[in-house]
Amino acid sequence: MESIQRPTAAASANAAAAAVGGGRERCGGFQMPLHYPRYTKAEYEAMPEWKLDCLLSQYGLPAIGDVEQKRKFAMGAFLWQY
Repeated sequence: MESIQRPTAAASANAAAAAVGGGRERCGGFQMPLHYPRYTKAEYEAMPEWKLDCLLSQYGLPAIGDVEQKRKFAMGAFLWQY
């Protein structure tokens, strides 16, 4: 019969750190931002293209098309009608 050894605290901590850090490498490095963007429709309409590109890529969304298409996509993704 084989004996089963309990992992030490250091081994458990190393395994947890590897799971957290290693998961990002295997998943392409995407990490969901903690906060939902809180821009108004007027702010999206005045937002420069580079900022739209950054916002969309931060949430893992495609930033393709011209600036108007990106604005429309961002407003559709992030603005909710009540």
